[in-house]
Amino acid sequence: MAAEIVNPASDGNTGADEGTGTAPDGTFDPAFALHRGGKMAIQATVPVRDKDDLSLAYTPGVAKVCSAIAEQPELVHDYTWKSQVVAVVTDGTAVLGLGDIGPEASLPVMEGKAILFKQFGGVDAVPIALATTDTDEIIETVVRMAPSFGGVNLEDISAPRCFEIERRLQDALDIPVFHDDQHGTAVVTLAALRNAAKLTDRSLGQLRAVISGAGAAGVAIAKILIEAGIGDVAVCDRKGVVSADREDLTDVKRELAGFTNKAKLAGSLEHALDGADVFIGVSGGTVPEAAVAKMAKNSLIFAMANPTPEIHPDVAHKYAAVVATGRSDFPNQINNVLAFPGIFAGAMQVRASRITEGMKLAAAEALAAVVADELSADRVIPSPFDERVAPAVTAAVAAAARAEGVARR
Repeated sequence: MAAEIVNPASDGNTGADEGTGTAPDGTFDPAFALHRGGKMAIQATVPVRDKDDLSLAYTPGVAKVCSAIAEQPELVHDYTWKSQVVAVVTDGTAVLGLGDIGPEASLPVMEGKAILFKQFGGVDAVPIALATTDTDEIIETVVRMAPSFGGVNLEDISAPRCFEIERRLQDALDIPVFHDDQHGTAVVTLAALRNAAKLTDRSLGQLRAVISGAGAAGVAIAKILIEAGIGDVAVCDRKGVVSADREDLTDVKRELAGFTNKAKLAGSLEHALDGADVFIGVSGGTVPEAAVAKMAKNSLIFAMANPTPEIHPDVAHKYAAVVATGRSDFPNQINNVLAFPGIFAGAMQVRASRITEGMKLAAAEALAAVVADELSADRVIPSPFDERVAPAVTAAVAAAARAEGVARR
């Protein structure tokens, strides 16, 4: 069913015909129709119908609430929107498959992220696109605006800066900071892999995985797989396996080499795939079919590059027991929307000071459990529209936050 267009057309001269969905090149495009005027708006939760309403919502009534918060700062969570709203922050340097397109061009994606927070997790979110790519400036800006928000979702910030930005913000702030490109992808990947292993009568500890891509998602997936107890995982970049004997590694990749690749593999991705149980692609590029054919029996292939998977499902199905992609038009879509709304909802429900590894593992386990009794080769992960997903992840994350001592209520 087509989306209902509820937003008004802008009165400005945008280069497209008002209200018709005509694109700037003069052709009709439903995407432009949907986006005209933006995809979201701020809405009041209380009425202002008369002077009595006005005196409560604004002056003089608001002064009582402000004074109370000044005396007891923790009351800000009870009497403002803070504990219910996330800042979706980007610098526009790694937007979807578009790359470095700048802050203005990133806004349609950030608006989309915000409405997914609301639709799937009941969490309000505000898109914030920053006109800087300087690491220190991004961190300083987010720290200064943090009093207005209950959490920060970092989005589409290029590696390796994204690692430092997230780490330093986590150290500086007492609210959850979460880079979804890293951890959302990792949580959903782990959930699907748990179920794929179960479907093929194996445990994670029996699997050797190869990850193509040593950027934000690849590093986070490697970390969560190690935390979850996978047998071994090797990560490959453009130059091959990330191994300790390489002299061209960044600090992030050097750290990665220290806790991955127990088999001490070296050389190309194709070499690493020989006998591997799992392929996870978060890099783009194409893996030769000959390399896929050398993977272990009942292999698991998660080729998640969009729009073109590293291994096309038609090829993958020749050799693999389970195939997943990042696309919605194939079964087993690895989609971050399965994770981030519930993770933030759970963390903010208990006013967690941070999102821990244990909370991410709990989210993956809960997500996998949603379809654990319905498994098939085409169903190792639930649909984003499965209404069981967000409540399950929210509850698991909230419980984990309490267990790990980061919950404040």
